[in-house]
Amino acid sequence: MLDEQTETKPNFVYEDGDEERFSHYVPKDKLMAAMVDGVPVKALCGKMWVPTRDPERFPICPSCKEIYESMRK
Repeated sequence: MLDEQTETKPNFVYEDGDEERFSHYVPKDKLMAAMVDGVPVKALCGKMWVPTRDPERFPICPSCKEIYESMRK
């Protein structure tokens, strides 16, 4: 389970608007509530949003992926 309070700063820098082109890592329990209730969630990279898209259609956010992999080590 991912910690919602993670505030790690990623090494990857993307341009304005790029965060909309990626799927992001969020806590599973928060994701379901967000999709059902429309509550914003916070991704590992810090992005706040209400998930509405199919994450399978987009590449994984490089910042979220880097943070997630560092947490697993």
